[in-house]
Amino acid sequence: MPIDPNKLYNWQFPEIEQNYTVRDSIIYAVGLGFGADPLDEGQLPFVFEERPFQVVPTMAAVLCTPGFWLRAPETGVDWEKVLHGEMNIEIHNSLRPEATVVATNKVVNIVDKGRGKGALLFQKRVVTDKVTGTRLATLSSTTFARGDGGCGGDRYPAPKPHSLPDREPDKVCNLPTLRQAALIYRLSGDPNPLHADPKVAALAGFNRPILHGLCTLGVAGHAILRTYCSYDAMRLRSLKLRFSAPVYPGENILTEMWRDGKNVSFRARVVERDVVVLNNGLAEVADG
Repeated sequence: MPIDPNKLYNWQFPEIEQNYTVRDSIIYAVGLGFGADPLDEGQLPFVFEERPFQVVPTMAAVLCTPGFWLRAPETGVDWEKVLHGEMNIEIHNSLRPEATVVATNKVVNIVDKGRGKGALLFQKRVVTDKVTGTRLATLSSTTFARGDGGCGGDRYPAPKPHSLPDREPDKVCNLPTLRQAALIYRLSGDPNPLHADPKVAALAGFNRPILHGLCTLGVAGHAILRTYCSYDAMRLRSLKLRFSAPVYPGENILTEMWRDGKNVSFRARVVERDVVVLNNGLAEVADG
């Protein structure tokens, strides 16, 4: 059955509570490729609990997620054709190495691009530390439902993407991904079989399972942490971007960055195919 926009606007997401441990924080970091260089002292605090431990800030994106709820038949969404379109992470306070967190989720907008052109589903999630009541992060995401154009439900126009500077990048950072990166990353809470099952990937039009968009985002976040934050997690304040093409596990991701004050514009491309996979990126970093 087709999407019913009103049904999705009123979808009842239960408040989600999640307890994560240092082990979970390490698994997330390893899924992004942290620790690939065993001699890199900057990466060690994210993957080795005996150092002054830090949590990768982009881990906020995988906390208290509603799961792959679009797979439920009642949504009417053609779930085999959905892709992550955009992501915006506002980091209000640093994540503790282990904590109990709670969050609310809501569909806030649906933009119908037209029959045969798909639809955009906009969601918002606020993550809070249950014990302290501290607001940790606000996550705004866009899902591109490629098979659901013509559904109606346009409440307000989609926001325009951030424009990148018209000059050569100030810095670049090339980071590898593991061939098994998607299988590791799915342990952080995204069970979509598109990233594990070759048959599902083929139905979606890919010749093999692709990397999670949020994993690619995390790799770009790693590049910004490395290049402009000296691996100080507290200095990364926000990050938003548009997903423009899939990454296959094992490929190298080159992040191109432009800094203007506290703002770092960025995009990322796969080196092997010279394809831009993240675009229109904007991060805010604090001075050290």
